[in-house]
Amino acid sequence: MPTCLKHSDLPGLEPIYRGKVRDVYALPDERLLIIASDRLSAFDVILPDPIPGKGEMLTQISNFWFGKSAHLMPNHLTGTAVAEVLPEGADVALYARRAVVTKKLKPVPVEAIARGYLIGSGWKDYQATGSLCGIRLPQGLQQAEQLPEPIFTPSTKAAAGDHDENIGFDQVVASIGADLAEQVRAATLAIYRFAAAHAAERGIIIADTKLEFGTDSDGKLYVMDEMLTPDSSRFWPADAYALGTSPPSFDKQFVRDYLETLDWNKKAPGPELPREVIEGTAARYAEALKRLADIELD
Repeated sequence: MPTCLKHSDLPGLEPIYRGKVRDVYALPDERLLIIASDRLSAFDVILPDPIPGKGEMLTQISNFWFGKSAHLMPNHLTGTAVAEVLPEGADVALYARRAVVTKKLKPVPVEAIARGYLIGSGWKDYQATGSLCGIRLPQGLQQAEQLPEPIFTPSTKAAAGDHDENIGFDQVVASIGADLAEQVRAATLAIYRFAAAHAAERGIIIADTKLEFGTDSDGKLYVMDEMLTPDSSRFWPADAYALGTSPPSFDKQFVRDYLETLDWNKKAPGPELPREVIEGTAARYAEALKRLADIELD
């Protein structure tokens, strides 16, 4: 059965970061232990209820994509077994499928987003301006319509509790330099196109995805953190896709849709989730993992 972990506790290891979902510990030799908890965030707020097994599923689907896309872009994985770095007495079974040992990289301070369909904040921007992150789009597009070609729509990396904001490519260049900005854009679009083609063969549309990148001491670029998960992407079942709608999805949109029915100001603390929403969310993550990677967690 999948394990459940809301907060990691590993005495003897140095905790250096606790994010919305992931806990990060320092390891010797410029390495990190990254643990995907079962915490769930929506509208940039961590909700009080975990989704049992979610961290395991996120890690397994990320590892699948890291391996499958290694020919396009190197990634942060070292290949070291998690059991080798856990402190004595730690529950190996609790962490084995939800943690990875990675290279310690310098994060690129940009959310690298590829969009192939017009949905979410992109749809709202288009309705208001006819553009998306400064990119002019054809007139008359509908909600959830496929774009003429995938586009790179970066955003800021907001601090905890704040919201990311869409930015133009010129702002990325100003932030990280032209060469690195071009590398990030090219890698983001190449990975998206590759993953979208794989997913299409399995009856899933990847509407958009967010990637994270980092550089090593030599300035070499790596893809890192998570990759093409239900937390960082919109996955739509192809057989339920229709223009002019917000299609059902294999991701936490199921939770967002429930939260939109509540009288909640989208600020912490978040509301508790009913059992059917928790179970429905877990089922959607599990189906995405099975359909995309052919992995089932017993």
